[in-house]
Amino acid sequence: MTTGLSVLVFLVLIVLYSMIRILREYERGVIFRLGRYIGVKGPGLILLLPFIDKMVKVSLRILVMDVPPQDVITKDNVSIKVNAVVYFRVINPEKAVIEVEDYLYATSQLAQTTLRSVLGEVELDELLAHREKLNQKLQEIIDKQTDPWGIKVTAVEIKHVDLPQEMQRAMARQAEAERERRAKIISAEGEYQAAQRLREAAEILAQNPLTIQLRFLQTMVEISSEKTTTVVFPLPLELFRGFLEGWEKKPGQN
Repeated sequence: MTTGLSVLVFLVLIVLYSMIRILREYERGVIFRLGRYIGVKGPGLILLLPFIDKMVKVSLRILVMDVPPQDVITKDNVSIKVNAVVYFRVINPEKAVIEVEDYLYATSQLAQTTLRSVLGEVELDELLAHREKLNQKLQEIIDKQTDPWGIKVTAVEIKHVDLPQEMQRAMARQAEAERERRAKIISAEGEYQAAQRLREAAEILAQNPLTIQLRFLQTMVEISSEKTTTVVFPLPLELFRGFLEGWEKKPGQN
């Protein structure tokens, strides 16, 4: 009698254990009764009919999926490897379970094929310079295709672009040539501005010859402060114009 009661209690506990389910706040349970969908339950405590109801648990949190490196040939025929990361979440547990067999695997494969197709339509320069635009385009395409599965793709980010060695060397030479071009332009612009300033200074000095003499005297003061033994300094003839005029003969004199 005691043995039979113990067996009965044990069976009751097994039945209760199979009936009771506890789902967390971010979890939902898709319930099937005899193979037919009857609804979504959770979170909290839910009861299932033993051996009749079957529950598929689905998480509603944002999932992060790493897209493995994909071999891509860009529009300008450059072979590269690109990997990305996809952020998505389940917004409709019913569709995520019924409409697709494995929504995680399906989303991963869709992200890989979309990454190859989209990046194959752009040139390498556009991929490197307009990554945000391509991320937005990838997110819109993947989200549109996963919407029937009850999946919402919130973001797609291109992580790394692996360039061939010869392409890296070519880009390095291009960047160096660009820097040299900018340096020459800046140097030429400086020479042009300096020439303009010198022309303006010459025009100002030409208006009054005395300014030239003052400039020469100022230069002499600057040179005298240097520790030099010999200074060769050219003197303009304008400095001797007064002396030359005094030595000139007056009209009518022999």
